[in-house]
Amino acid sequence: MTATDIQDYVPENEWPSVATMLDGFGDQTLPASAALSGTALHLAQGNGPAIAYSFHDAQSLTWTSADGEEDQGAARYKAIEARPGIFIVDFVKGEDRRAENVTIILDRNTGAVTTAVSSFIAEGDKIRSHTTFSQGNVEGSAASHSRSSGLVGKRIYYRYSDVETYEHIYLNAGTFTWHCLRGGEAGLADTDRCLTFDVGDDLYLFFWTEKVMTVEAVLLIDLREQRSIGRMFGWDEPAAEPVILPFNSRLSVLNMTEYPQDNRKH
Repeated sequence: MTATDIQDYVPENEWPSVATMLDGFGDQTLPASAALSGTALHLAQGNGPAIAYSFHDAQSLTWTSADGEEDQGAARYKAIEARPGIFIVDFVKGEDRRAENVTIILDRNTGAVTTAVSSFIAEGDKIRSHTTFSQGNVEGSAASHSRSSGLVGKRIYYRYSDVETYEHIYLNAGTFTWHCLRGGEAGLADTDRCLTFDVGDDLYLFFWTEKVMTVEAVLLIDLREQRSIGRMFGWDEPAAEPVILPFNSRLSVLNMTEYPQDNRKH
């Protein structure tokens, strides 16, 4: 008997809080990289203000944004080299409702950079979240991460830990279904908005936002190495505080849906 044999629909008012995932997912196990230490990243971000990041060592960075108000600050970061020359850099700035989770996908091979910034907004009496994306380049490169349909039709099984497993079903370029098979959210499932970008061969930047829980997720899905690397950023309503959940997983592609080319007349 599998877990799904004893699971059933769970009404939204019976869903646990976002913080339920913290214990089951555990700590991010992939090692941090020191390869960015002593380097700087200068980004021109389309219509947005240019921003400069300085990586002082393997854990600390500062940033300066040329937006007229001179937004600047310092934070502790973690960089993971997902593939040679391709990094996922993650840090949090601010606190409480003003907290923002910044994730940078940097490809030093091509110069392409995508930055995702997740933050909180008030909608009536609820705190919700949203994520903005900006495309940038380094050293004059014209490369960019373009929207992708490379995951569409795939059903993928994710092992986040010994006790947390999920499946994703990618329906189209902007919609997917997730389902918790085992763990703190066992039996929960929903269909939510997503975005996918090409980063490399069988390597995708994937984003989703949940409509029930206040959760924004940004990750790299690597089908070649059979793993995902990323974070979830959410709001724990009972505790009235942010939840920052870095994670990595092992994955298996379960199947690929191919629709019949049915041109018969009805």
